[in-house]
Amino acid sequence: MEITGEFKLKGSRQQVWDTLNDPKQLEKAIPGADQLIEEGPDQYRAAMSVGVGMIRGKFSGNVAVGDKSEPESYRMTVDGKGGAGWLKGDGKIQLAEDGPDATVITVEGEASVGGLLARVGQRMVRNVANSLMKQFFQNIEKQVAAGSE
Repeated sequence: MEITGEFKLKGSRQQVWDTLNDPKQLEKAIPGADQLIEEGPDQYRAAMSVGVGMIRGKFSGNVAVGDKSEPESYRMTVDGKGGAGWLKGDGKIQLAEDGPDATVITVEGEASVGGLLARVGQRMVRNVANSLMKQFFQNIEKQVAAGSE
């Protein structure tokens, strides 16, 4: 399933980039994150509590960041599993300046799910993924604002 989105955040592209690349800030920003542990440069182990419709569960997995072009773009790869199924995703995140104090983030990627999650239906999973992305970038924007005060 294709995952796309565009988000406009207050904050310079460098401020947003720095926040997106800070593991402590990421852990606070990811909806449902229980922990994000840095295992190596741009390699993380994650634990999350997420719900899709009536299906709720804990997931654990790996997050890798690569193809960095600071402060313009990077690629994120995610794979996780839990009692409700599994998920895999790969996406490119691009940051563009929109004036001196605003950044537009464009997300383009692919995701797949299996197990009980897949039986819920792709439409619901896509809606939840879009909602989680929106929450994530709203949280990043709040952290950028808090860091510039």
